[in-house]
Amino acid sequence: MSNAQSKLIKQLKNRFETFDVSVDEENEQMRITHPRLDSGLNLDLARLETKFNQKGVSGLEETFNFVETSFQAMEKKKELRGQLQSIYPVIRSTSFPVETKEGKTLVYDDHTAETRVYYALDQGNTYALIDDGLLEEQAIQKQEIKEAATFNLRALPTSVKVDEVAGNRFYFMNTNDGYDASRILNEAWLKQIASEMTGEAVFSVPHQDVLIAGDIQNDQGYDVLGQMTFQFFNDGRVPVTALPFAYRDGVLEPIFILARKKPKGD
Repeated sequence: MSNAQSKLIKQLKNRFETFDVSVDEENEQMRITHPRLDSGLNLDLARLETKFNQKGVSGLEETFNFVETSFQAMEKKKELRGQLQSIYPVIRSTSFPVETKEGKTLVYDDHTAETRVYYALDQGNTYALIDDGLLEEQAIQKQEIKEAATFNLRALPTSVKVDEVAGNRFYFMNTNDGYDASRILNEAWLKQIASEMTGEAVFSVPHQDVLIAGDIQNDQGYDVLGQMTFQFFNDGRVPVTALPFAYRDGVLEPIFILARKKPKGD
């Protein structure tokens, strides 16, 4: 363990001294467990170390806030009935667990080879993922949750900022409402923005709080998109995938950008 990582762990333990903290040095993870709820969160130490080295303790504030608001949400009793307007889909990588540490199966659907869709109850500053046990306890069907989440997602704003690089146009969605990446599930919006593009329509969800759309006209456009996606993926608190998706015939297909040329299949 590096000296910087030791200092990082000390900072985290000091901040969360009232919780149960354990460190997995081999996988560079720290688990913070709420002692009363017996539920916890895993933190990626390597990712946090980068932020700590760049900004010191101030670089950890976002993580501090995330952990604290997440535990506050866990402490609240989840009521789905009467709260369907507060349920949204959230995008996660396929490496994200399908069960909680307590063995509860999360409600999810497959999406692409890189992503899954989970369902969450919005609780203001954070949200809580919904598990099968909660559905059974409150006598709610999964289809009801999915329909509510899809409807609520369509109501979210889809305004974007636009930038142009070497003849390629890029659209950025970054509202920080927790569901920016989820907008990739809004099929009507995908079709609309893709119909306005004259090159290849490509989308990227490197982390939870950003969605990038690209109207790719040339080789350099793929390079720029690949670099942006990788940078956002490394910087995000909840990373999703560093692979962009080509949008072809209404289907999202992961693409590898390894060289200055368009992906095979065109």
